Order: sequence, then structure tokens, then C-alpha cells
Amino acid sequence: MAKVKPFKGVRPPKEMVTDVASRPYDVLNSEEARKEAEGNPKSLYHIIKPEINFEPGTDEHDPKVYVKAAETFQAFQDKGWLVQDDKEHYYIYAQTMDGRTQYGIVIAANVADYMEERIKKHELTRRDKEEDRMKHVRVNDANIEPVFFAFPDNEVLQGVIDRVTAGAAEYDFVAPDGFGHHFWVIDDEELIDTVTREFEKMPSLYIADGHHRTAAAALVGHEKAQNNADHHGDEEYNYFLAVAFPASHLKIIDYNRVVRDLNGLTPEEFIGRLKENFDVKEMGEEEYRPTGLHNFSMYLGGKWYSLTAKEGTYNDQDPIGVLDVTVSSDLILRDILGITDLRSDKRIDFVGGIRGLGELKRRVDSGEMVVALALYPVTMDQLMAIADTGNIMPPKTTWFEPKLRSGLVIHKLS
Repeated sequence: MAKVKPFKGVRPPKEMVTDVASRPYDVLNSEEARKEAEGNPKSLYHIIKPEINFEPGTDEHDPKVYVKAAETFQAFQDKGWLVQDDKEHYYIYAQTMDGRTQYGIVIAANVADYMEERIKKHELTRRDKEEDRMKHVRVNDANIEPVFFAFPDNEVLQGVIDRVTAGAAEYDFVAPDGFGHHFWVIDDEELIDTVTREFEKMPSLYIADGHHRTAAAALVGHEKAQNNADHHGDEEYNYFLAVAFPASHLKIIDYNRVVRDLNGLTPEEFIGRLKENFDVKEMGEEEYRPTGLHNFSMYLGGKWYSLTAKEGTYNDQDPIGVLDVTVSSDLILRDILGITDLRSDKRIDFVGGIRGLGELKRRVDSGEMVVALALYPVTMDQLMAIADTGNIMPPKTTWFEPKLRSGLVIHKLS
């Protein structure tokens, strides 16, 4: 059963929240972070992208960079830019995009639940990326940024969300990207007990986004337990920072592909090969978006096409075989274009659906790429089915938006 607890959040005073809060560390590079933090000493980028405090070009993995993160985290607390709550709370964190709001519960999730696979993953992680975040957690002795979880819809927890969010928010602002962020403190002991109890009834929680951060947070907690001769299991390091959303609140958006060449084929030959497994329809110059599962949109030679996979080319009984990312990877990228390793092949690139179909057209029209493929997005049900069966999704399958804002609340490990 999922074990969670409230915690004494470290967070900015209300009037400073927009100065402190930032985008997550992994959605922008060092130079972009340097630019966004320019003239703002309170920006969380000084802690989560600490290389910006050094000369441009400084290696973000240099030991002095991690040390600087910890010094800056301490300085933020000394200056009162981050203040620890005096008692343990859960929090509600909501995000608004395109007029739609999703409400999550901020929890301290359990390290053992991750190690024993009650917190389920659907993606492979890379050890080098885990190690980078582990160093960051170790040196700060804190989870500075939350991970993004989903849980099966729960009426009681929805009732808690509704009750708490009927009151005034502690933080309420629109970030520069236009997304709204709203944050409430759960102060009522009865509601706090209810949240703990309801999560305990759940067999599993699901990582939606942030597999590397989750692995790093859990592995550092596990490491601390092994290094503590007096370990009891209730220490703060046995928990890490997460925001958990009811699955129905979340919307996965498409994650699309652009390819540099047709593997020696002419456009006509390529379309001929596609017709073996797909019903191909030319749609003209108007943007065409996939209409449902097993329908794809392709942009080639200034025109959009609809590709519908023929019966028998996919397996709706298999949690991986049903995915359009599997169908397109096998029947188009591998069999026709000769791309077998999506993680390392330089002929392919990936475009998050947040950028729109216009970005696919632009990449092809510029001559940088030759063909673009847009996919119908994966559903939360598919994601949870894959995690439940112990399967792993192919690379670059899911894109969640909006991303969690960092700096609204931090969890200390001691």
C-alpha cells in the first residue's frame, strides 16, 4: 500500500513567490537559465542550475557547481527568501493551461515504495542522469524540485481537494509562459489524516513525469538508510517530494517525430512502401491532426497526409503493441527508414506537441528534415496499464504539459 506523509515545507514568502519560482531544471539549458535569472538573485535557477553562478561554459557537473548549489540554498534560507513551515502539512498545487485546471496533492512519498515497485515507472532511466540529480539531492540534503505522480481517481481525495481549494490560495500567479499556478496549505488535522489514510489504501502510485528525479530522490534516501546504524524507517530521508494528481485530471499531449532523409527512397517510393501497411490519403496543404488511435499525420514535400494502420498491423491486446509509437517505430521508422535505435540515431529528432504541428512543417520546409510524423497521444489508462504489467514504453512517448513549477515548496531530508 502507498505510504505518504505530510512534511514541513520550505517555501518562499507569498510576496516573493514569483521571484523564486522557476521552470524545472531539465527543460532549459544553462544559457537559457542564465538569461531567465538575469537581474534576479532570488531565482531558484541559482540553486537548480548553479552553473549560472560561474563563467559561461563552466561544466554543470563540476564538483564546485554542486557545492555552490548548497551554499545558495542555505543563503536563501538565511535571507528569508525560503522559510520552513513550523508544522507538517500536505499542500494542494493546481495548474491552469488553456482554461483547464488540474489539481494535485503535494506529498512526501515513500522511498521503500519506489524500491519495492509500488511506485510504478513506464520509462527507462540513464545512470548518468540519475547520478547528477543524486549529487544535487545529497549536497543540499533536500528535494529541491518535486516529481510528478498520478493516482487512480479517488472520491474522498477529490472531496479534500474541493474543500481546500474553495478557500483563498496561498500563492496564485501566472508564469511568464502564460500558465497559471495556484497553491494551498492543508492545515486541518482531520483532512491531513484523511489524505494519509486514502493513499494507504492505494496499491500503487504512478510516475507521470520525472523518472530520473524520482530515481535519484529514492536512491539517496535508500543510501542514507543503509549508512545510518540507528535507522528506524520513520526518518525524513525515507521520503521524497512529489505532486500526485488524479489520473483523470492529466492530459498527455503528443510527442512527434521528424526525420532527416528517406533512407535512399524517392518520396514516391516511400509512399509506395507506406501503402503496404497503411491506408494513405493526401490531405493537401492544410494542417492535418491525427483523429484517433492508429491514425497518423505525415508532412512530406509541402503536403499533409493521413496514414491509417491496416487491421492486423497492431495488437490491441498487448499494452505495448497497441501504442502508436510502437506501430510507427516498427512499420515506418525501422522497416522503411532503417532507424532502429530511437535513443541514439542522429537521423531522427523529437518534437513535443506543445510546439504544435506548425513546428513539424517548419522543420521540414527549412530543409533540415525531410518528413514529419505526428502521433495520436497516449492516454493515462494506457500509461497505467503499461506500468502495471511491468512494461516500459518506447523512448519519447509521453509529453506532459504544463510542467510543475519549481520553488513553490521544498522538502528537507533532515
